[in-house]
Amino acid sequence: MKAGILARTDKPQSAALVRSLAEALAARGVEVLLEKSTAAMAGSPGVDDPQLAASCDLLIVLGGDGTILRALHRMRGAAPPIFGINVGSLGFLTGVSGEDWSRAVDSIAAGDFKLSSRTLLRVELERDGRVVETFTGLNDAVVSRGHHSQLIKVEVRIDGEELSVYHADGLIVATPTGSTAYSMSAGGPLLLPDSACLVITPICPHVLTNRSTVVADTAQLELRLVSPGLGVTVNVDGQEIREFGPADVLRVSRAEEKLRLATLPGRTFSGVLREKLKWSGSNV
Repeated sequence: MKAGILARTDKPQSAALVRSLAEALAARGVEVLLEKSTAAMAGSPGVDDPQLAASCDLLIVLGGDGTILRALHRMRGAAPPIFGINVGSLGFLTGVSGEDWSRAVDSIAAGDFKLSSRTLLRVELERDGRVVETFTGLNDAVVSRGHHSQLIKVEVRIDGEELSVYHADGLIVATPTGSTAYSMSAGGPLLLPDSACLVITPICPHVLTNRSTVVADTAQLELRLVSPGLGVTVNVDGQEIREFGPADVLRVSRAEEKLRLATLPGRTFSGVLREKLKWSGSNV
């Protein structure tokens, strides 16, 4: 097996962890490739993103959910299966904590890990009747008013039929994976990763009856600004940020490809929710 390693380089513990992980994997017969900036931090030779994506069977990402999202976007949705080792604070996407990295080595070397298939978004920005940019996202596509105080109006159509015009700070279209990110913070529901759906969540809606709406992931969504807005943007996973104008159309749908996330055997999404959200049940 070939394993790639990509780390968040601004964490003080990352360099030592990269070296320990690479040495332990190599000792177990796993060929290791390091991403360039990760390699520079660890004092080793490295390869660029396209070569890393094309050459490794598994990509080990050291960081948090944001590091995994950045890796996916850097590889333009063509990432191999990802095994996340959390050196951050929350980490819904990571498979093990940094303190348990030796368990990850055992699991990877033995090929004994579980793969979870995650829905990706295809996001197209259309301007003047032409698609000018296409993005792939794991978590969400967000239309936001940015730092301006004026609310925006966003029309949403599902398969060509109007759902609503949201008068709000913005709007989130999230995958099940993204339901634990910005959508959850905005009051949206938590969805299990294998749920065949997307969730539309308004951000601080002016109309109290505007609530999150769950739709089939086969739906074709179209978003338009109803009224002109200053500084309105669309961003995908917080990584790709573009201006979104009154004449633009944002098309959001399920992507053909999926991302495979690796985790330790026996680690379940329900367990992750209990751990990360500190659910302990009723005290009654």
